[in-house]
Amino acid sequence: MNANSTRYSRQMLFPPIGEEGQHRLFHSRVAVVGLGALGTALSHHMVRAGVGYVRLIDRDFVEPSNLQRQMLFDEADAEEGIPKAIAAEQKLTAINSQTELESHVADLTANNAESLLTGVDVILDGTDNFAVRYLINDVSVKHGLPWIYGGVVSSRGMTFTIRPGITPCLRCLFPDSPAPGTAETCDTAGVIGPAVQVVAAFQATEALKLLVGDMEALNPHLRHFELWHNHDAALQGQKRDDCPACGQHRYQFLEAPDRSDSAVSLCGRDTVQISPAKPHPLDLEQLEATLSPLGKVERNRFLLRAQVDGDHRLVLFPDGRILVQGTDDPALARSLVARYIGA
Repeated sequence: MNANSTRYSRQMLFPPIGEEGQHRLFHSRVAVVGLGALGTALSHHMVRAGVGYVRLIDRDFVEPSNLQRQMLFDEADAEEGIPKAIAAEQKLTAINSQTELESHVADLTANNAESLLTGVDVILDGTDNFAVRYLINDVSVKHGLPWIYGGVVSSRGMTFTIRPGITPCLRCLFPDSPAPGTAETCDTAGVIGPAVQVVAAFQATEALKLLVGDMEALNPHLRHFELWHNHDAALQGQKRDDCPACGQHRYQFLEAPDRSDSAVSLCGRDTVQISPAKPHPLDLEQLEATLSPLGKVERNRFLLRAQVDGDHRLVLFPDGRILVQGTDDPALARSLVARYIGA
């Protein structure tokens, strides 16, 4: 890519970026974790701005309920059940073929977080849960990588730029994650698209500041707003000496790798995700033949969806990960997988 290209002429006219900043963007590397509402907007901004490399990480696939706010996806993606990372890569390649895109259909865990999140200049948070954010935070502090936290639900949003050794980290601000069932999510409280775009705009702008090296322009505050009722606040966070991550350099979330299969209820989605401790390849073609007599089965090269009874559907990925839809009970989910797939 030629940084002098007229493609970026309007952005280069903005003095804090200019020609030098555009050159820096082209040589920058970004990881986006989660390709839902925030993640699609963030990756969209990075690619259109001319960032040279963007790594896309998401465990899920496109469904019709995503289309209201997840700006990169369309009805065909939902109909085909395309993994979000793959669908995003396809759309973003069409937007800017000069950006190198690397997609990972993966659940971010302690086993893979360091390999997926290092080798970049900044990590952008497009996730929807604190467990993953604490993993990001551990990698960030351990490797000295800046990351930009973002969250949105209903008409409210929050964002904060974390620079290890300079600003508070996430665990300084939120030492413990909310207790299960106490925090609102998009699946329980809803969300409006404009709130997503505002949070993503703040995050993406902070990312551009970092990548072009304009550190003095970074927002030092935890930014919180409520769009519908017109509230806006900037909160001052404080570094904590007793913070396990940046104060004591104990990476509790990163240093507890999964050693057994896990079954986790996905909040508000009536779905349980069962993940093997190590990738365990599934033969989707063979499973299609096995499960077809039980009900409707749909398969593409990324996943297989099978209706196994009137209430439950299995979504199987080649690496062995399985979503059990129609229940939030991990025990029942394990039972259904054992019944239809085997141990």
